[in-house]
Amino acid sequence: MRLVVVLAVLMGVSGIPDVTISPPTASADTSAHPNSIPETADESEQIEAQTEEGAEEDVMATGELNPNHYPARRAAQVVQHYLNTRYGSPFRLIGVQTVHSGNAEDVTDSRRKYQLELSVNDIISNTTQTCSAELSFTKGKGQQPPEVKASCEELLKIDIKAQEEALYQKYKTSQTLMSAQYLPDSHGHIKPDMEPFWHLGILASSFIMLNESTENTLYNVAQVANITQLTTEEDHLEFDCHTLLHEMVSQEIIHWKMLFTWSPAEGVKVLQMKRLPHRHEREKSPKTN
Repeated sequence: MRLVVVLAVLMGVSGIPDVTISPPTASADTSAHPNSIPETADESEQIEAQTEEGAEEDVMATGELNPNHYPARRAAQVVQHYLNTRYGSPFRLIGVQTVHSGNAEDVTDSRRKYQLELSVNDIISNTTQTCSAELSFTKGKGQQPPEVKASCEELLKIDIKAQEEALYQKYKTSQTLMSAQYLPDSHGHIKPDMEPFWHLGILASSFIMLNESTENTLYNVAQVANITQLTTEEDHLEFDCHTLLHEMVSQEIIHWKMLFTWSPAEGVKVLQMKRLPHRHEREKSPKTN
């Protein structure tokens, strides 16, 4: 299976069926979509990051950072994932706009801390705020998810309660369960009524990307391959979702299945997430009776 995706830009658990969904054969130019989250490192930076010597990387990642180089940009991308897990909504999607300054230091033999000043943007309301962030990564064996501290309360001043409540009531009371594939499609387009579910797929994926991020990764959402509303008696909407994540350093496309909920009162909550094997990994797996 080959997938060429121009990007939009956000704990293995049993119980989710292991499935494969084939995306469109054409390249999905998600950058054409007006609600796409901008990537925080351009193609030239990715190439530079992958070809630099390890010693040079260590020098770049310690002390004062160049805001345009990959250590600061990768750390900022992790802050983006964190902010989306905390503040995100079908009508509020946060992307890093500019990294103004950064610093990195080894605080222990196994942990490195980053401090950043950056501007973030709610791409739906086009509201920008400058904020500070602090995050730390573990190094070596036993690597854990990064720890992040960041606050952008100004972004909450945009009132989206009416939009959220309207979306919730429409799909909570509908007799037909929502289902969509390939957000965006092979031309980078999304129907307006499906945009909130593209955003929800990004927000749920942000929990995965935050959990999986290290100093040496750079994750973005490539596509929501499938999102299906499930029946529930609870006071939220529930979704089964299959997303494709692009790890930009390795250029790997990674498939994940998720079960998550959303409501205006509680936001997005991911109940289950499972990384799916590549097709070639399945083909090599021994058959069992």
